[in-house]
Amino acid sequence: MQTEAPVIATTPQPGHYDIDPGRSRVTFATRHLFGLGRVKGSFAIRGGTVDAADPIAASVICAEIETASFRTRNRQRDQSVLSPRFLDPAGHPVMTFRSDRIETAPGQQRPVLTGTLTVRGTARPVTLTVTRCEVSRGSFTARATARIDRTEFGITAARGVAARYLDLTLEIQCTRN
Repeated sequence: MQTEAPVIATTPQPGHYDIDPGRSRVTFATRHLFGLGRVKGSFAIRGGTVDAADPIAASVICAEIETASFRTRNRQRDQSVLSPRFLDPAGHPVMTFRSDRIETAPGQQRPVLTGTLTVRGTARPVTLTVTRCEVSRGSFTARATARIDRTEFGITAARGVAARYLDLTLEIQCTRN
């Protein structure tokens, strides 16, 4: 039985693409209350670019995520996470990602995107697994997943009550310009 969607093995044509913030998003799942409850939420993507190269491994992806866009549909939780104890959007309005390389490891089916994620001024390496890339004329849509450890970015408040790890899913729509 297959539990994950198959990879669609297409790559965008070389060129410069803009990430469409209205058609792109970051969603996440985590746990709270000492792992008893599941929390789902989202962030808005402010914008970004993809410079697709040939070979694709030389491509560069830059994205900005609005810190203040954190939403879980629980007003009290959202206010707490948006406070200076956690994300602090007043002091750090944007989280950024910049890729270093894209590669498919030997024996692996899914491409891997490595880069640097900066949250609250702290930059750490992150690896995203590309689970889908669909190309159409002048645009493409991509989906990637990653697991992030919030404590690596200095967000250490509410240990135990708020989970340490977030499972992220990024979905971006890019248009060639």
